[in-house]
Amino acid sequence: MKPYFQDKFVTIYHGDCREILPQLDKVDLVLTDPPYGIEYHSGHYIGINPHEPIQNDDKYPADLVPVFKALANKGVFMFCRWDKLAEVPSPKSFIAMVKNNWTAGDLNGEFGRQWEGILFYPCKDFAFNSRLPDVIDCRRVPPTDLIHPTQKAEYPCQLLIQECSRVGDLILDPFLGSGTTCYCAKKLNRYSIGIEIEEKYCEIAAKRCCQEVMEF
Repeated sequence: MKPYFQDKFVTIYHGDCREILPQLDKVDLVLTDPPYGIEYHSGHYIGINPHEPIQNDDKYPADLVPVFKALANKGVFMFCRWDKLAEVPSPKSFIAMVKNNWTAGDLNGEFGRQWEGILFYPCKDFAFNSRLPDVIDCRRVPPTDLIHPTQKAEYPCQLLIQECSRVGDLILDPFLGSGTTCYCAKKLNRYSIGIEIEEKYCEIAAKRCCQEVMEF
């Protein structure tokens, strides 16, 4: 396979992860934010939403959990909504990422949700560097700073990589989006592979990963 982008630490592939994953060797950690299967497209903008709907957001990719577990030596982290838990294999932990903003939804019949979940599946070589709680407190990326419609903040990704892998490990993100996982892995002297189906986000992720990184 020819990478879309590659440097010393980061390799990015443009394509469907279902076609690319079978061609990869083992990695240490999978950390990814897949589409939630909700056909998300926010209407909470002044004027027109600058982001188009993301591709393949019609179903949460629960069937890929066994694939990720087979690829990872240490563990798998997947961002996930609470209402998708019935579709996935039971995780060892379901981490709450507290964003401190009110998620949209049924404004009259649903409590304002201020968190998102992260599925955690340990694999045979998993070990904490420091044991983490199952609640991570972080501010969301402000809408004015988003370069991807469902972009996650760097802090939770950095924290999971730092405490659940070691320097020189290989991190995989099969739904790379704007490149947060690879960028954070590079900050922490880990190698990474990202796969992204939309070329415009491959370009954004590549530019981001080219930037000078600061210590976490």
